[in-house]
Amino acid sequence: MRFTAYERAQQGTGASRRLRHAGKVPGIVYGAGEPKTIELDHNALFFALKKEAFHSSILEMELGGRVEKVLLRDFQMHAYKPQVMHVDFQRVDETTRLRKKVPLHFTGEEQSPAVKTDKCLVSHVATEVELECLASQLPEFITIDLSHLVKGQSLHASDLKLPAGIKVVRRGTLNPVIVAVTVPKEEVEEAPAPVVAKPEKGKPAKKKDEKQNKK
Repeated sequence: MRFTAYERAQQGTGASRRLRHAGKVPGIVYGAGEPKTIELDHNALFFALKKEAFHSSILEMELGGRVEKVLLRDFQMHAYKPQVMHVDFQRVDETTRLRKKVPLHFTGEEQSPAVKTDKCLVSHVATEVELECLASQLPEFITIDLSHLVKGQSLHASDLKLPAGIKVVRRGTLNPVIVAVTVPKEEVEEAPAPVVAKPEKGKPAKKKDEKQNKK
């Protein structure tokens, strides 16, 4: 994806406020050289942020007549308005090794024995995973085939099959669950409560057995 940015000369809170009033977003690009303050068109950036690829793939930023490869690193939104307040990008090249979260796409769930045969529930515990790789290897997303899932099975981060050179970032010895299969709880029918006959109006309730009364 390609987008256009412009160099920003003025800095500071007041300058950023004026930019936002003018429909611009202040930002910065850093890495592989001097950091540069930039500005972008708000509406173009706002709609770009709605696209999954803008968050997880290498972007082409046109700045000052040059095209640089960058990654979206951070952005801030207004507390309650649909307004982008600031955005950060990182320059990358073929040799840049990075860590980046990428989304997970799931396929084949309905065809799995767990769902088709055993009527189990499949929970997508994680919807993204952090990868470590060269910038040139960064995938836009990872596809996980669930067509072989069986009852009681779980998929962990270590079960993901990734190309050589790409690995999942794991915190210590943690091996988080990506997908879990659970058996739905069967609804137990409650026995109906016994109906106690009410005495008719004007008639006394039946007395206990006469033998019991004599005792």
